[in-house]
Amino acid sequence: MKELGQSGPPLLAETAAETYRAVSAGTPADETGVADLVALGLVAPDPYAPGQYIAHDPRAVAQNLMTAALADLAATVDRIGQIPTVEALAADYDPHRWYGGPGSEYLGTPGLMNARILPLTDAATAEVYSSQPGEPADRDPEILRAGAERTAAACRRGARVRSLYNARAHEHPQTREHIDGLVQAGVDVRVIGGPFPRLVLLDRQHLFIDNLVVEGAEAHSGWHVSDRAAVMWARMVFELMWDRATPWQALDRATEGAVTSARQRAILHELEAGYSQQQAGPRLGLAERTVTKELAGLRDRLGVRTLYQVMAWWGRSPERELP
Repeated sequence: MKELGQSGPPLLAETAAETYRAVSAGTPADETGVADLVALGLVAPDPYAPGQYIAHDPRAVAQNLMTAALADLAATVDRIGQIPTVEALAADYDPHRWYGGPGSEYLGTPGLMNARILPLTDAATAEVYSSQPGEPADRDPEILRAGAERTAAACRRGARVRSLYNARAHEHPQTREHIDGLVQAGVDVRVIGGPFPRLVLLDRQHLFIDNLVVEGAEAHSGWHVSDRAAVMWARMVFELMWDRATPWQALDRATEGAVTSARQRAILHELEAGYSQQQAGPRLGLAERTVTKELAGLRDRLGVRTLYQVMAWWGRSPERELP
């Protein structure tokens, strides 16, 4: 059997053209070379002149070869189409195992990520779940508007749309206005105070996550995961985060009269967990000087002088339960 990707022998030897010209001219030709031409139908023995040959029109021969090759190609395509039927027999060979799918694909730039996420989001009809842990910042209003319309369209299609945001979004005017609009469109929004993973889940079939594999990769590159087991596991993780998050509409009431801001609470939670100020910043997406400034402002507001005093107050404060 011919190996896949292996070509067959050449139709003609390198000297075939020279032999054909000799036959056409009526001059003696090498018998070995003539045999190949006879096999293809390019020449035939002369019935009236033993040992001599008659040349045939190569265009007719080429047409016959093309017809035969196309028939072989059609047969090959048909066999390829039957391969999934053979592969499906694995369910009978190993019926107690499940295989989720092809796995995952690395998307090396933000452009590639968006090119994959957006059309799948536009096609989602059951669930659109996302978590956005990033520090809120001013963004292009047109980009925000387009994102809000895409999300609202998913709601209109009847999909359940859930979005988790960083609690600091509540204190950023542009982001707060954007989320208020999402809530009015039917999106269910909740917030989390500390670090959490970024992900997008679509119809229990597609998972998009940050890149943690390829070193030195471009920022905001990531992975498209389609393995069913991994997608459903990530969905469970999302729901665990969701159950512990605070509804967007309850934030005003929950944070009324609070001494700390959401950013300060996030920093204090990191320090409480044993991270240093230098470690807390990168975990929260904040510069080290921002962490220092926030803690200094909190010391002034509490009327204390040291971070130890701040942490002593924090350990007894009911604000520890706020997002």
